[in-house]
Amino acid sequence: MDFQLPILAPSILAANFTQLGKDIDDCIKGGAAWIHCDIMDGHFVPNISYGPGIVKAAKKAAPEAFMDVHLMIQDPDKYTEDYVQAGADLISVHYEACPHLHRSIQNIKKYGIMAGVAVNPATSLYNIEPVLEHVDLVLIMSVNPGFGGQSFIESSYKKLQELADLRETGEHGFLIEIDGGVGLKNIKQTAKAGADILVAGSSVFKADDITARVEELTKLIS
Repeated sequence: MDFQLPILAPSILAANFTQLGKDIDDCIKGGAAWIHCDIMDGHFVPNISYGPGIVKAAKKAAPEAFMDVHLMIQDPDKYTEDYVQAGADLISVHYEACPHLHRSIQNIKKYGIMAGVAVNPATSLYNIEPVLEHVDLVLIMSVNPGFGGQSFIESSYKKLQELADLRETGEHGFLIEIDGGVGLKNIKQTAKAGADILVAGSSVFKADDITARVEELTKLIS
């Protein structure tokens, strides 16, 4: 993976699906190298978003983009192959949804893509320490998953710093991603707290000029 950190990853959950290709293209024109796909099943989280078909459409719209797929679903092992075939370059599963987390991570890696683990705001980092040596990315949720447009949970800054410390002391190589409530007011501070990948949805796609907003957010974290 050859990207300059930190990275802005626009989340298409907030995009206009009637013009998804255009919205994604506007992100790419603004310099976005990653596209974040939030998959919700209505069971693990109280909302339903979209499935592999939209991920495939996103990959077709931007074949050069890195497809970052975040599975907020129960029993993700059943669907891993579907998202790999749709074009995922990285799949993250939730600690809270995987009773056999190590096996779920290995299930992703067997397809030759990157594997990540996500944790909800109330989940302690202590719970994922046993798998840190096996993952390529750790995703910290800075809102309770299920809906876009929520406010950033302030304690997430401390969690980011704690995770960065764990990475350093354990000599791990995983990336740190944050998702939820990231926008113009807090993206710079979030990057300084330790985030390598910063997911932004509403802040990007609700802007009057998506390309200009991606450029603005990228400049703030660079």
